[in-house]
Amino acid sequence: AAVGAFSLREVLDAFRGCVTERREVLLEPYLSGWWGLIRFLQSLGAVFGFISKDAVAKVQIMERHRRGEQGQHYESLQSMVEFELSRGPGELRGRPDSGCRTVLRLHRVLLWLQLFLEGLRTGHRDSRTSAICTDSYNASLAKHHPWVVRKAATLAFCALPSRDAFLEVMNVGPPEQAVDMLGEAIPYIQSVYGITQELFAQHSLLDLP
Repeated sequence: AAVGAFSLREVLDAFRGCVTERREVLLEPYLSGWWGLIRFLQSLGAVFGFISKDAVAKVQIMERHRRGEQGQHYESLQSMVEFELSRGPGELRGRPDSGCRTVLRLHRVLLWLQLFLEGLRTGHRDSRTSAICTDSYNASLAKHHPWVVRKAATLAFCALPSRDAFLEVMNVGPPEQAVDMLGEAIPYIQSVYGITQELFAQHSLLDLP
């Protein structure tokens, strides 16, 4: 795969390395998995421009936290939540660039991508990717987007390439190989999603403005 091209293997390796034995989600591999997913979004063309631009901005905020002077608190999602909560709820709600708020936005997109990839994996050769994508979107991100964005997104999905073209974008060989690797990668993404969901629910962070 060319530099900057999407590779499903890279996403698989990153998400596989995300979760420790203590079920902590490490931010370094999480963010590197995200760069892979962003390349996936970008490979789909302008259709996902608005989502990929936003994801890039969010990943960059998280990288600044990781590299900042409080970086040691941003080792894992768990340490980040603990650290940001210790600064008081006002601080958390008042800061648009808090780690918790930023990860929550990425977390919502991750659910959509996870559902979409799963739909591609289980679909048939002639399954309509626009339908798979719309269903995944309606079950995840749509409820966080205003009507105008939802309308634009659903229209854009109509222009998506065929399922085979998608599987080719994965850069892992023929379609059946891509399907196998999706089967391997998706459980790791689901695991990271599930742990994050649980952590955020436990601390009532799922509806941070």
